[in-house]
Amino acid sequence: MRAGRTAEVVSLLDGMTDAERRAFFPELRALRKELRADQWTSESRRAYPALHAAGAACQTGAAGVASWLAAADMRWWPASPGVLIDVLGDRAPAWLGDVAHRIAERPPTARVPYELMAGLVRLSGCQVPTTEAYVHGWVEYTGHVWQRGDTVLARLRKDPHLARLTAALFETNDIGGRLAWTAGEGPNSWNEAIAQLTVEGVLDRKATVDACLARLLRGGPAADHRVFLRMLQALDLTREERREHIADWLALAAEAASVVAAHAQSVLASLALDGEVTARQLAEMSGAVLFRTEKKLVRAQLVLLGKAITRDPGTAGELLPAVAQAFGHADSEVQERALKLVERHLKKADTAEIREELALAANQLIPTLRKRAAESLGGSPVLLEPVAYEEVLPPAPEPVWLAPAPESAVEVAEEVGALLVSGGDVAAFERALDGLVRHAYGAPDALLEALEPVIAQRWWAEPEPRFASTADDYFTRYHGLINPGQGLELLLATLRGKVRTDTLHRALQHGTATSECGHSPLTRAFETRLWEVAYRIRTEPLPFLLSTPTWGTGLLAPDELVARLAEYRRLGARVSAADFAQALLRVRCAERAEAEAAAERAAALGTAEGTRLAEWLRAGGFAAPAFRRRTSGNRILVEAGEITVLQADLPPGIRPLGQAVSVFKDRWHCYHWSEGMRPHWLAVLPEQRELVAVRMVGDLSTVAVDDSRGEAAILPQLAESDGAAGEAVHLCVAYGLGARHPEDRLAAVDALLVLAARGQLDSDRLGADLGQLVRRGAVKPSRLVESVRTAAATGANATVWSVLRHTLPILLADLATGETPARARGLADLLAVAAECAERTGAREELPHLAGAAERRGSSRLVTQARRLHSALAEGVAA
Repeated sequence: MRAGRTAEVVSLLDGMTDAERRAFFPELRALRKELRADQWTSESRRAYPALHAAGAACQTGAAGVASWLAAADMRWWPASPGVLIDVLGDRAPAWLGDVAHRIAERPPTARVPYELMAGLVRLSGCQVPTTEAYVHGWVEYTGHVWQRGDTVLARLRKDPHLARLTAALFETNDIGGRLAWTAGEGPNSWNEAIAQLTVEGVLDRKATVDACLARLLRGGPAADHRVFLRMLQALDLTREERREHIADWLALAAEAASVVAAHAQSVLASLALDGEVTARQLAEMSGAVLFRTEKKLVRAQLVLLGKAITRDPGTAGELLPAVAQAFGHADSEVQERALKLVERHLKKADTAEIREELALAANQLIPTLRKRAAESLGGSPVLLEPVAYEEVLPPAPEPVWLAPAPESAVEVAEEVGALLVSGGDVAAFERALDGLVRHAYGAPDALLEALEPVIAQRWWAEPEPRFASTADDYFTRYHGLINPGQGLELLLATLRGKVRTDTLHRALQHGTATSECGHSPLTRAFETRLWEVAYRIRTEPLPFLLSTPTWGTGLLAPDELVARLAEYRRLGARVSAADFAQALLRVRCAERAEAEAAAERAAALGTAEGTRLAEWLRAGGFAAPAFRRRTSGNRILVEAGEITVLQADLPPGIRPLGQAVSVFKDRWHCYHWSEGMRPHWLAVLPEQRELVAVRMVGDLSTVAVDDSRGEAAILPQLAESDGAAGEAVHLCVAYGLGARHPEDRLAAVDALLVLAARGQLDSDRLGADLGQLVRRGAVKPSRLVESVRTAAATGANATVWSVLRHTLPILLADLATGETPARARGLADLLAVAAECAERTGAREELPHLAGAAERRGSSRLVTQARRLHSALAEGVAA
């Protein structure tokens, strides 16, 4: 076996008795354990196939053999299915069938070869399994492995288990992608092969049609929808077969995926126009279809209802109320189509009851259509009394207090271990960091003992590290501390003695980043404090950290910092420069009365740090630099000037925070790819979020311009942070609203609503930014539409309108000269959202360039929505 001579192993096994095989199995188990310790060496790869075959042959229990055959460590270099069938072939048929079913019950990810399962089924004569793994294997084997001149259709004809496996095909999850691998048409297409087999009578046609419809009703991934719909279409149902399944078509039209619902709708339309579908059934179907979000389906349903009424005017009394259900559709064009249909056929069901029902439904229409309905229905609908609009915004987030550091070393170890495994927010990190510092000062031996289970899992703690680099290289070379977890690892390695003191000192003095970019100052400030903490743990432990925040955003209460400095004075502890600098950057200065009172107490301490804190609080921290806009391609970015206070009075690792931010000099594409680091950048300057945002605008622009994913996740925390929300913050939100991926857009909507709830949203600025970004092509209108529609759906109609009223004039400007904007379709959707918000809020004002757009000829969607918005703003009626 060690030599990999599988054929000789099989030959030796053939000459052994069952007792000899069982006696040999413990040695096989020992060899397996040995190989599993390092299964990627050439020796292991050579031995595994023979071991796989021998282990299966030397066991007598079906469960044990099945477990051995499907073991995870065997799947990389297994014995061939032919060899395994050879060594197992002399067992009893019932036993072989048991093994076959056991390995077939493994998940598809176990990658048990189909040839092995099918071979055991053939030898045993047992009933074929219909598990997910077996059906997936059958589909792949049938569709991808054929001899010269063979086809999928020919293989299926010869399959003795065709009926059972085909029935299982319709019940197997995620099979659509595998079926789609074969050719789309012809005898190698599963769809046409199964259809042909039903024609030939090899497969029961009724059972196949029923199973296909049942699978579509069950739903599933998009690939399954497409494949089974094509299969249904390939079956080419007769008129009688379609009529037998009217209930199924009705359910599919109401609930299925769009492509399936459209097919069901077309089948029902054909049946309805031939009188095969009753008016009641059509009305029930319409109740579901007319409230689907797919406009194509809704329009097709309205067309179908119109044709049905034209074909049989006697159904108008039952179908017109069904049409009126579309009065409540979110799209105003659908509402208008429905109203036109009611107006066209009203005389065919002109009774008082019908008019009353339609008039009541008309209250759901937008104001302009509601007025028209009142005239066309021959009387005034029962209009609801207008109510004062009330904006719905999420409650402004309250700062979360940071819990005290863990009291015991065991708690510290638990929290550090959890952070290393799954990450955490700023509050969890700062609490664990302060706990490490406190216990390293008070009880280092107990701390190290408690941390031992956590440290033992780190590669740098091994007696002989498996990688060529040492712990010193790992923490200093390449890119330094690229995430908070690595910062905690640095402290653990320092406590364990795995990092040299001179390495800590050198990193503290000179930093570790090998390249500079716009983010480097933020990361350097974060790193510097950790390197200093590690150096002090080794040389002069700190009793606790001065810079541990009071709140989860990173803010530090001035009274608390004064109390900590007083305790340092009492203990005679030397203040750490970077720790104190970070405390200054975090201390809250915005509450002036609180800051002035704390400054008096700080000055009374009589220490250098107390005096410096008093000066800092009285000065209100530091003033923000000058900002200016720059353009780069289709992007709008922001630059910031120098901050001399930060460059002069703080430690070297903190001073880069005062450097100017340049669009064209700073590198934006860099190694700061860890999403977990961004919240800690905000916590470095918790009361100056604009300074952090200006260094992240380039990142945020990529979610809209380059279709990247995930960068916008920081936006809600940016909105919850403190300090001025200026150009950079609003540009970040603007890019997020135009992001490619839905989760990024949702994060931007959250940020928008939080800023509005806190009274910090500059809607004029954000609206103008969005207009310019759309016009430059950096933000696609369709993505912006989804974002503002989502925000409006939460009840923030006034907020959305306050933004769009500054976006739309920029985009409508081209129409004033008689030109059509390149993005007219997206503009029409934006106008629709704006119109709905204006109608709901009762906004009444004149929007630049809107009148010209509304007066254009034609009935395009853009012109229609412009007229709707213009009418709403002129009337100012709250819906």
